[in-house]
Amino acid sequence: MSDRPDADGADDRCRQGVEEFARVWAAALHRAHYVPISAEERHRIVIGLADRLVAGVLTEPAEPGGGRRIGAELVAAGFGSPEALGRTIAIVGSRLRADLGLPADPALDARLTGLLADLAVGFASAAHDRSLQAQDGVRLAALAAHTRAEKALRVSEARFRHFATHDQLTGLPNLTLFTERLERLSAAGTPADRAGVCCFDIDDFAAVNDVLGHPVGDLLLQAVADRLGAITDRRIDLVARLDSDRFAILAVGTTCGEDTIKIADRALAALAAPFHVAGAEVPLTASAGVAEGAVRDGGAAQLMRASEIALHWAKADGKATWRQFDRARSNADAERYRLSAAMPAALRRGEFTLAYQPIVDLRSGRLTGVEALARWHHPQLGLLGAARFIEFAERTGLVVALGNHLLEQACRQASRWQSLQPGLYVSVNVSVRQLHQSGMAGAVSQVLDRTGLPPSLLQLEVTEQAVIELTGTVTDTLTALMKLGVRLVIDDFGVGYANLANLRALPLHGLKLDASLTRPSTPTIRRATIHHPATDDDFLTTVVSLGHQLGLTVTAEGIETSQQADRMAATGCDSGQGWYFGHPVPPSEITDSIVAQHQQMPTT
Repeated sequence: MSDRPDADGADDRCRQGVEEFARVWAAALHRAHYVPISAEERHRIVIGLADRLVAGVLTEPAEPGGGRRIGAELVAAGFGSPEALGRTIAIVGSRLRADLGLPADPALDARLTGLLADLAVGFASAAHDRSLQAQDGVRLAALAAHTRAEKALRVSEARFRHFATHDQLTGLPNLTLFTERLERLSAAGTPADRAGVCCFDIDDFAAVNDVLGHPVGDLLLQAVADRLGAITDRRIDLVARLDSDRFAILAVGTTCGEDTIKIADRALAALAAPFHVAGAEVPLTASAGVAEGAVRDGGAAQLMRASEIALHWAKADGKATWRQFDRARSNADAERYRLSAAMPAALRRGEFTLAYQPIVDLRSGRLTGVEALARWHHPQLGLLGAARFIEFAERTGLVVALGNHLLEQACRQASRWQSLQPGLYVSVNVSVRQLHQSGMAGAVSQVLDRTGLPPSLLQLEVTEQAVIELTGTVTDTLTALMKLGVRLVIDDFGVGYANLANLRALPLHGLKLDASLTRPSTPTIRRATIHHPATDDDFLTTVVSLGHQLGLTVTAEGIETSQQADRMAATGCDSGQGWYFGHPVPPSEITDSIVAQHQQMPTT
């Protein structure tokens, strides 16, 4: 112990300086190199190294090899990165003397420099040895684990492959594996030249989930998978669950479509037997699409698409049945889709127009009105009749916009004809979807205002379907149109299911008899005890009389000969329409007919 009075104070300051230096050094090492030890453990290691470092600097002569041992122990503690060495040298050089409060001393500086050089040599040597040991350890571990790793990899790959190619609920192959198998069939060298695909879909399966719950639905799907898997046929190569409630069977080595149809029949019969799931009997039906053909040159992939198209047909045709892919039907579907997809743009371009067919008074033979019939001036297919596209407009909802567009055309043209023949009315067909639009009457009123056509000269034709079950919206629309002054008639009357009570209650003005009533019917065998009208004419007279008793005008459609015109006039029909009086023609030809009719009228 020093005999100076301030020796104890100097020792305290030195100790504080060592502690501060160690704290800064430990923080620098932590930033330079992560070692998974606690902060307390790190501080304990560094404070020990700091004490030895300070002793080496203050001791004369310095302990031989002291700096090297400090460097080696730094590596042994885990701080073996070059950045850890660099920060150590920087901290020692910049902080040690200041933190200890040591005065400038060339001898002390020389010892510090030598100590740092030894520390660097010891650090580098220890790091090198540690690296070699680590490399040897890695090599030994790699050699020891090589066999285990390869085996584990093979097991892992097999598990992943199974997971990726099989359905987890049913254990069946999934869409991925089914598609891969089809692709392999298309490869050269495949023994089979032909194959068949049956796609199945459970009918109304969503109702099972909604009513019985998804757990029962999952059990049902597992039961379906078991029944499909139990079907025996030497040609069946794979049974798969594609998704949700869709399954598929791949048959290889078929000779014709009948082979695949037989498999589909057996599958549908197996699924038709009631299922017993979770204590409940669940009846079930399924639909199937069947496709069979060559598998070379990509044909197998086409079979999958073809079977799905056929499955869509089976669903559309009533379910609980199968349909076989037919190229002609597929081409027709594709053509219909192209027409449907082209309609919105065609409406914007103004490609839809009207042809007009005469309606004449059967007593005088004079033209009294015209029916406006939709036409499409298709840029590639030419002039298309309404039968080619109205169904698509109904299905997509475009019929509302199309109907408004054609209604305005018809009213504008009829308004022009008034100067030639006052009172000539125009009859326009209205779809069921239009009648369900709450604003239809207002739209018609606006069209009449814009075109200047009196409401009484606009006749709207509705189908029997529209008045079978009247909804509030339809009734309100018809009533509003009647109040507007527009004439309302039922089109194609006599082939639907119009309620006679509705005919009496609705605001109607007339009936248009379907063209089938104009032609004589096939004689039928009648029971003598039951009264029937003696002839077709008696029947028609009864129908026309019923219309007149309800206060309705009656128009006969489909008149093609003078005999038919005379016959319909004799039954009491008010007006007639058909090819005998004129085909649907452009408005200019109706104008010519009006002019010709006036020229033929006797002058007074």
